[in-house]
Amino acid sequence: MLSTKRRPCRAVKVGDVLIGGGFPVAVQSMTNTDTRDVGATVAQIRQLFEAGCDIVRLSVLNKQAAACLGNIRKQIEGPLVADIHFNHKLALAAIEAGFDKIRINPGNIGADWKVRELAQVAKEAEVPIRIGVNSGSLPEDILEKYGHDDPRAFVGAALREAALLEENDFQNIIISVKSSSAATSFRAYSMLAEKCDYPLHIGITEAGTLETGTIKSSVGLGALLLQGIGDTMRVSLTADPVHEVRVARKILKSCELVSEGVEVISCPTCGRCQIDLIPLAESIEARTRHIKMSLKVAVMGCAVNGPGEARAADVGITGGTGKGQLIKKGEVIRTVDEADLERTLLDEIESMTGESLL
Repeated sequence: MLSTKRRPCRAVKVGDVLIGGGFPVAVQSMTNTDTRDVGATVAQIRQLFEAGCDIVRLSVLNKQAAACLGNIRKQIEGPLVADIHFNHKLALAAIEAGFDKIRINPGNIGADWKVRELAQVAKEAEVPIRIGVNSGSLPEDILEKYGHDDPRAFVGAALREAALLEENDFQNIIISVKSSSAATSFRAYSMLAEKCDYPLHIGITEAGTLETGTIKSSVGLGALLLQGIGDTMRVSLTADPVHEVRVARKILKSCELVSEGVEVISCPTCGRCQIDLIPLAESIEARTRHIKMSLKVAVMGCAVNGPGEARAADVGITGGTGKGQLIKKGEVIRTVDEADLERTLLDEIESMTGESLL
């Protein structure tokens, strides 16, 4: 595991998940269903938890959506967060419905008295509040002073809202400062990490489509995590939110902050590759995605780096001219035809993990 020292901070409990305090980085995502459609929303929440999400957030856009929260809460056991903009009474309704955390945005939640009222109710219910600053809705006075892309704007807005909560004897706080720029987000979080000891929810807001957003999030969030910054995270993608969970898990595994799951290492292919490697690697990754056991699997295409990489993995295959070798724990087990490589490797993984790979 990575020896990077995590930033010390207090711990905040969200349902049965502890954020900060040295606990594992929690993965979050957000439903994109209409919260008023209880059946569709519950189904998507379950999909997200099954994909490995630790905490799920829902939009509460109006009173009709708020009225559905209790029904949703009754059907879901995992931690749920209410995403609140403009109307603090929706946050009060979410607390009454049994939600585990409230997210508010300093740029649009309204007058200080509304935040004070929310702080009082949240304190009594022991429900944490995330101060969620993002580039699309910074407070007007801070925008006039700094502009959109200055990390001081994000940090200033977050700490001012935290001070307001603290004045009302509320410290059960998580903070995020998300920009659509990976560089601005990195600078803002780095600055904020030195100015408070609250847990930080990291993310790049409006990161983009599946490919673009994955790259941008990997750059920004990976840089923060490798510096020990980040206690919970969301990868924001214009895609099925299940992809957000999968990408987040892969970022954490790449940063060596989680060990569970299968890591497929495969070569980029070149003119030396003598087998049809790309669909082979993609298929193996897809078929092993559900496995929780920590396992490194190599899918290599030629004899230059292939045998060495496969020997460094727990199990792997390396290709030749229409054939390939199965290698386990550094030992060549057997040579098989290319057509049998995938099934041979999957059979070995099944044997090692006890999982069915259909």
